[in-house]
Amino acid sequence: MQLNHLNLCVDDLAEARTFFQNCFDFQFLEQRKDAVAVMSDGHGFTLVLSNPRAFGNEMLPYPEGFHIGFLLETSDQVDQAYHRLAAAEVQLAREPRKMRESYGFYFTALNDILFEVSSPL
Repeated sequence: MQLNHLNLCVDDLAEARTFFQNCFDFQFLEQRKDAVAVMSDGHGFTLVLSNPRAFGNEMLPYPEGFHIGFLLETSDQVDQAYHRLAAAEVQLAREPRKMRESYGFYFTALNDILFEVSSPL
């Protein structure tokens, strides 16, 4: 079984779309007004960004501990991702480091969504 898609609620579709394109190489597929943007990772996974306000709902915070994880093959790739995010002026609290059985870092973006970028040790 393969995870096919994820609908991620965001406040600002344009910001989120640019973030995923520039920082994580997602490709833009289509957008429906200010409500939904559809993106692909190029490997069979579809990321749907949606703005709850466009559907008459409020944007609720994600629960504590919710996060999005990106797994890379090597620690060098993690370092490259860190520097790419820093160059994009993403606020990064800590540099990559050994965490449990991996090497990586956490940061928040897009109105406090927690992200993890790591690789196995």
